[in-house]
Amino acid sequence: MGLEELYKEIQPKMYAFFYVKTQSREAAEDLTQEVFYEAVKGHGSFRGDSTVRTWLFGIAKHKLSKYYRSKKYGQELAAKLAAESRESVTPEKQVLDREDRDILLERIFRLDEGSQEIVTLRMYAELSFREIGHIIGATENSVRVRFHRIKLQLHKELEGYYER
Repeated sequence: MGLEELYKEIQPKMYAFFYVKTQSREAAEDLTQEVFYEAVKGHGSFRGDSTVRTWLFGIAKHKLSKYYRSKKYGQELAAKLAAESRESVTPEKQVLDREDRDILLERIFRLDEGSQEIVTLRMYAELSFREIGHIIGATENSVRVRFHRIKLQLHKELEGYYER
């Protein structure tokens, strides 16, 4: 697979991963570009111990950690919270799909950090259990079992939410 095809396949998943983690389009775009820039710059460091996708998401995990530690993240989060508190809620803004997505994301963010990572890498980055295991340093089977348990937990929480 050529570099262009690889980029076309992975870029949307990388963007979705960052968007879910940052809730910012700009940050997701910037971080996605940083990952691919870092990959091109450091392609010689790829030893082939994993797939290219796994290697790229390993870079993404590092970039995300660095982003969270930066002042920029704190400023963007504060600005987003301030903007949300100023917005008036209208019926037009409350589209059912968006509400459902927001509820799911809220539940995901309530999970511990490791569980959040497994869910976002599986659902939004669409990585295999083996690839996720390689990134987080766990076996494929343990990731599969953990994801299944998390999925059951989220399903149960969402059922409870909609029964109200």
